Amino acid sequence: MPKVKTKSGAKKRFKLTGTGKIKRKHAFKSHILTKKETKQKRALTKMTTVHKADEPNIKSMLRI
Repeated sequence: MPKVKTKSGAKKRFKLTGTGKIKRKHAFKSHILTKKETKQKRALTKMTTVHKADEPNIKSMLRI
């Protein structure tokens, strides 16, 4: 049997925390930033956790 590979897109986008949760970056921060408020752009910079319902799919992509 060949080795099971992780999805390279998921590998680049998600990180595991010490408690087993999955961290992700916010979307909508790459371009068209002129119409967004400074407060919104600052909030989008920070990392957040993945929703609990999406965790099984991402863990399967990361092969955890």
